[in-house]
Amino acid sequence: ASSSPRRRQLLDQLGFIYTVVAVNIDETPHRNESPLSYVKRMALEKAREGWGRSKNTPVLAADTICVLDQQILGKPASEHAAQHMLGKLSGRTHTVITAVSLYNGQHQQRVNKSKIRFKQLSTTEIHQYCQTQEPLGKAGSYALQGHAAVFIETITGSYSGIVGLPLYETAELLNRIGISVFPAKLQQ
Repeated sequence: ASSSPRRRQLLDQLGFIYTVVAVNIDETPHRNESPLSYVKRMALEKAREGWGRSKNTPVLAADTICVLDQQILGKPASEHAAQHMLGKLSGRTHTVITAVSLYNGQHQQRVNKSKIRFKQLSTTEIHQYCQTQEPLGKAGSYALQGHAAVFIETITGSYSGIVGLPLYETAELLNRIGISVFPAKLQQ
């Protein structure tokens, strides 16, 4: 239940055959909702919405957020907003949380948390990066798998979780309902 090309690439990496079901839900945080509660709720709502359209096929959905100082850094709608967000991340460590939901009439969920430390960014670096348009529409105003990789000093956690679909947790959920990451012909 995602139109994210990055999530598709991660599923393709494992050789899954799947159908993309684009969902449209209200992503407005509830008042006083914690970042963890928010990301878990978003993944569940996407999975339920996908289930309603999938004709009883198991639905996998995920949501990823960046958190700094207990505040969700959303997806910037403008270059100015992206510059502001990147300025906040500069020289600091933030958390990326991805919730993965599997819905097949029943709900199962796993959460992955990773930490990323950005180097100290100059105003010029921020401006040049924003000129690529890559930050627009990305949680936290950056794409780890893109140009922003040069800003990352350290990662503690899951690369695939940061990109948008933690494969370890995803495999665990799928295994629980009998879907293996290793096709039967490879297991013989």
